[in-house]
Amino acid sequence: MAANQFLATGRRKTSVARVRLIPGTGKRMVNGVELDRYFARITLSRMAIEPLNVVNAAEKFDVDAKVHGGGLAGQAGAVSLGVARALQIADTSLRGLLGKEGFLTRDSRMKERKKYGQAGARKRFQFSKR
Repeated sequence: MAANQFLATGRRKTSVARVRLIPGTGKRMVNGVELDRYFARITLSRMAIEPLNVVNAAEKFDVDAKVHGGGLAGQAGAVSLGVARALQIADTSLRGLLGKEGFLTRDSRMKERKKYGQAGARKRFQFSKR
């Protein structure tokens, strides 16, 4: 690994993103595809790179992310956490700003498991009194 690359991992639901930040011109790739094409919805692509915008480093770093598992929303959240962690590694003075904005907190919400004797996690089978 080159000295000017910053690697970090982000997770959200069942998605895992391995993010590499490289000083550059602002090129953003996810699984070999341009970020805006990979995350078709504008809100997801903005969410994925929001940590860069908060610290005004959007044009200072190239982002290369490998992400798998889950859906697009979970993957965008995983990329966002990975970018924030990589920025923190690149410049430790950004920790306070990124933490205050909530980018360094892993979202621990997961899908609740289905229980036996029930139709789903919370839903019950129909009750018949007689």
